[in-house]
Amino acid sequence: MTGRSRVIAVPALLVLLIAMAGPWIPVDSTTVPIGGPFEAPAGAHPLGTDVLGRDVLPRVLVGGRVLVTQAAAATLLGSLIGLALGVWLGVTHRRTAGRVLMRMVDGLAALPALLLILLLATGVPGNDAAVAAAIALVTVPFSVRIIRECTARLAATDYARHAEARGERTLTRVRYDILPGLVPVAMAEAGIRFVAATQLAATAGFLGLGAGAPVANWGRMVRENGTGIAMNPLPVIVPAALLILLAVGVTILLDRASESTRLAPERIERTA
Repeated sequence: MTGRSRVIAVPALLVLLIAMAGPWIPVDSTTVPIGGPFEAPAGAHPLGTDVLGRDVLPRVLVGGRVLVTQAAAATLLGSLIGLALGVWLGVTHRRTAGRVLMRMVDGLAALPALLLILLLATGVPGNDAAVAAAIALVTVPFSVRIIRECTARLAATDYARHAEARGERTLTRVRYDILPGLVPVAMAEAGIRFVAATQLAATAGFLGLGAGAPVANWGRMVRENGTGIAMNPLPVIVPAALLILLAVGVTILLDRASESTRLAPERIERTA
């Protein structure tokens, strides 16, 4: 990892640490007002107060866990679905079934992502899991297309075609001929998916989806405190900056990880 990448990756890891461990840090209440709205930072309250006079620091420490968990869950679920469908579409000879499935995927991709999230999440109000599932669903079509194209390219290589000519099972060919070359692409795609999922989770929080107020949420904090940015910008700037560092840093980390796992374009020998 280069020095420039490390500069971004280290803050991203710190953001993840804040998001996941922040709720365990002993701080003041996230819901009880401790002063007037948008008070400037003071010794005991280094980020000042928010729109309701609550201490901003505890809300920043608590507000990232749900958002990061939603993004991670949506990334994992969407990647698993995208990988399964994309690999099947890339190796299957059932062209009619493949075309029908791709038209369904294209139809889902044509729907506005935010509108679909609103429809699905509002159907189960106050449910963070519903938001994560909705985010996974709207990002699956792009994963399917990327994985399908890469799988089809790998399936057309000489060693993969020779394996098929020998009558080897599809799962065996996928394991030894497709997955080794697919791993770097899948990891890079997961990085893009996580960035998109983070943005969508923050947007969902901004719109009030999932667990409602007074639960702290970085996305909701940006919306709630926008009116007082001239008096105390920290309740808006700090959660927004954490989201940006997280998205950019995780992308770089996964990109470097995908480079380290990139294999030569030759078949991995089976072990007895």
